[in-house]
Amino acid sequence: MNSNNVSSFQETSYTDDKFHEECGVVGIWAKSDAASLAALGLHALQHRGQEASGIVTFDGENFHTHKGLGLVGEVFADPQVIANLPGKYAIGHNRYATTGATQLRNVQPLYADFEFGGLAVAHNGNLTNTDILRRSLVRRGCLFQSSTDSEIFIHLIAISLYTSVVDRFIDALKQVQGAYSLVAIAKDLMIAARDPLGVRPLILGKLAPTDGKEAWVVASETCALSSMGAEFVRNIEPGEIIIINEDGIQSLKPFSATHSRFCIFEYVYFARPDSILENKAVYIARKNIGRELALESAVEADVVVPVPDSGVPSAMGYAEASGLPFELGIIRSHYIGRTFIEPTDQIRHLGVKMKHATNRSVLENKRVVLIDDSIVRGTTSRKIVEMVRAAGAKEVHLRIASPPTKHSCYYGIDTPTQEKLLAHTNSIEEMRDLIGADSLAFISCDGLYRALDEKERNNAQPQYCDACFTGDYPIPLSDCISNLQVKAKVKA
Repeated sequence: MNSNNVSSFQETSYTDDKFHEECGVVGIWAKSDAASLAALGLHALQHRGQEASGIVTFDGENFHTHKGLGLVGEVFADPQVIANLPGKYAIGHNRYATTGATQLRNVQPLYADFEFGGLAVAHNGNLTNTDILRRSLVRRGCLFQSSTDSEIFIHLIAISLYTSVVDRFIDALKQVQGAYSLVAIAKDLMIAARDPLGVRPLILGKLAPTDGKEAWVVASETCALSSMGAEFVRNIEPGEIIIINEDGIQSLKPFSATHSRFCIFEYVYFARPDSILENKAVYIARKNIGRELALESAVEADVVVPVPDSGVPSAMGYAEASGLPFELGIIRSHYIGRTFIEPTDQIRHLGVKMKHATNRSVLENKRVVLIDDSIVRGTTSRKIVEMVRAAGAKEVHLRIASPPTKHSCYYGIDTPTQEKLLAHTNSIEEMRDLIGADSLAFISCDGLYRALDEKERNNAQPQYCDACFTGDYPIPLSDCISNLQVKAKVKA
């Protein structure tokens, strides 16, 4: 396997008190410019992971890879990099570390040589029995090269007693628990798969034929398709495995049928607004959330102001439903990536002001409804409320376009421990006092479901994964239970 790794760098960034994106995956089948298309797709999916990026291609004989730490435009800035990735088949990955440190060895796609040849895998999500499987695999002699849970797939495929690549892949998937959207390439096929509950998104698209042969694309979101000139075909279904080869597409469903639990937070924050996920337009969903929020928690005010960028569609919906004017009272800088300033304590304190600036002409002497998507630790919310008051606002009423986040996510979103979530340890009134707003309200869980065209949350059979709000985890947290048992034995 040819390898051309860019050097790593140490990035200094300000903690923005948000949930961090999971990962983004893309796969290209049967296009002569597969690497270029994969890079375009990853660029469109940049919001899903901003720590690292990588692409693996296959030219019919050899696999080629390039991956590095940084944004897509940094990792693939040199045109020669793409030129060194020949082949009609490619998979790519944007990473935000939910497991494993930010090191080059953890950057995906992961590649390995097997008895049947080479195979590369890219994974979005998080496994909940990683520790259990890893201990078992190490006892069997498996040597791990990374600290990411995604490498579990590589070793399970390697030790499988099945003959074909597809059967080995299915064998591996049947042993893991958790959330995953996967794309993989071997020498004569591409595989795409979603976990049985479909927690993470994955879609199938079609590219213009090459040499009379059908060309396909797999991606985390539909927003990646337009950047590649592809058309949307359909969602890959929960528990479905798609096999793409020279004969076309084959759909396999090796798991027992179950009720899907797509991540509801994709609609609130993670997905790009122009994407369509599970047949719902994200932008429309966010405006509907704002409308429902206005119906549930109206307040006398003069202006509706979003916390950019994720709060904008919900603020528009809130303004429409309340009859209040929508204004950009906070302006966000889009150029605060790695900072050129030494990160002293004083500069860290000013981090929010570097990212956000107030528009005094909109805020002065106004009663402001401030719309944000969520509250995590609450530190940024407090600073933004202070900034709005300093710009002359008479009142600041904070409205949140999601229910209180009381629980950690174990399915691919990097969240703090529960003790560090403001809503886990404080009542809404206590949160309001800590943040310094005149009033604070969240959309209800049923209101969020109504905004997504559901009557309400079906408590007996919830339509989405909303564990971060409700604590209702649809996939067993086997590692957490196992680790608690280990700790209990140690104490005994």
